[in-house]
Amino acid sequence: MAGDTLIAALLLLVDFLLFVSNRAMPEQPTMPPWYVAIPVDLAVTVPLAFRRKRPLVSAYVVYVAAIAHGELNLGFAGAAAMGLSLYSVVVYVGRKQGLIYVGALVLMTAVGTLTDQDQQTIGNAVFAVLGLALFWTLGEFMGARRAYHSEVEARLHLLEAERDQATRIAVAEERGRIARELHDVVAHSVSVMVVQADGAKLALSANPELAERALQTISETGRGALAELRRLLEVLRGDQGDGEPRVPQPDANALSDLVERMRSSGVPVALELDDDLGILPTGVSLGIYRIVQESLTNTLKHAGVGARAQVRVHRTDDLVEVLVRDDGAGRARQLEQVSVAAKSRPPRLQVAGGNGLIGMRERANVYGGTLEVGPAPGGGWQVHAMLPARLNT
Repeated sequence: MAGDTLIAALLLLVDFLLFVSNRAMPEQPTMPPWYVAIPVDLAVTVPLAFRRKRPLVSAYVVYVAAIAHGELNLGFAGAAAMGLSLYSVVVYVGRKQGLIYVGALVLMTAVGTLTDQDQQTIGNAVFAVLGLALFWTLGEFMGARRAYHSEVEARLHLLEAERDQATRIAVAEERGRIARELHDVVAHSVSVMVVQADGAKLALSANPELAERALQTISETGRGALAELRRLLEVLRGDQGDGEPRVPQPDANALSDLVERMRSSGVPVALELDDDLGILPTGVSLGIYRIVQESLTNTLKHAGVGARAQVRVHRTDDLVEVLVRDDGAGRARQLEQVSVAAKSRPPRLQVAGGNGLIGMRERANVYGGTLEVGPAPGGGWQVHAMLPARLNT
C-alpha cells in the first residue's frame, strides 16, 4: 500500500494547492469553504490507498465522491482517481466488472454534459472519454501480464509436483529392481548351498573328498552371494560409497560361469549359446541372465538329484530366444521316497514359490518380451522367454 498511499497523497496535495491558489484569485468562481473541500478531496483520494486490496469498494467510493468533487469544481483529482479506479477494477477484478464501472462513468459524463451545454464542458467530456479508453487499455495490458505470470507460476508448481512424483516413482522402481535382484541372489545361492550341504552330509563318512568339494562349493557360493548382496545394498546407502569400486552387473556373457556353478552343484547342464550376445541392451542382457539363473535354481530345488537341464540362448535379428528345460528325472525317485521320509524325518522347511516366476515375467514384460512357463513335452519343466534384441527409442 505504500506506493498507492503516495499516489493518493500527491493527488491530495495537488488539489489542495489548486484550491489555495483559486481562492487567492478574485476572478475565479466562488470556491467552497475549506471544511467542505478538504473532506471531499480526502473522500476522493484516500480510497486509492486500498485499490489493490478492495478494488471494487475503493472504485465505487471514489465514484460517489467524484460526483461531489466535480460539482464543487475542486480540481482534477476526481478525474484521475476515477481513471486509476477503472484501471484497478480491470486488472484486479476482471473485464466484466470493468465494463460495469465504465458504464457508470460514461453515465456520469453524459449527465454532466447534458446539464451544462457550454463548449468547455463538451471538451472535458471528450477528454474524459479518451482518458477512460487509455486507462482501460492499460488495465487490459496489465491484466494480461498478471494472468500470464499466474499461469507461469501454476505451470512451475505443476512441474515441481510432477518432478517430485517422478522421483518417487523412480525410487519405487529402483526398490523393486533391488528386491528382484536380492531374490535372485538369495534364492539361487541358498538353494545351491542347501543342496551341497545335504550332499556333504551324506558323503561325509563314505566319501570325504566329495564332502570336501561340496563344502568348498558352499564356501565359494556364500562368498559370491555376500559380495553381490553388498553391491546391491550399497545403492541404499546414499552417496557414501561413491568412491568405492563397483562390481558390474552380470549379463548374458556370464551364463557360462553360471552353468559351471550349477554343474559343480550336481546338476548336469547343457549350454547352447550364440556368440553375438555381447551387443544386447544392458537390461535385456541382465534379464536373460536372471531368467536362466532362476530357472536353473528351480531345477535344483524341485527337479531333484539326477535331473538334467538344457539351456539354449539363440538370437535372431530382432529377438532373443531363451529356453531352459529339465527332464525332472530326480523328481520321480523323490516322490517314491516321500512316504518313508515323512515318517522318519521332521518336515523340511520349503521355500515359498511364486516370487521367482513373477520376477522372470516382470523382466520379460518390462522390455516388451514374453515368458511361458509350464510342463515340457516328454516330461520335466521348461521356461521359454522371448526378449527384444533392440529396444525402441
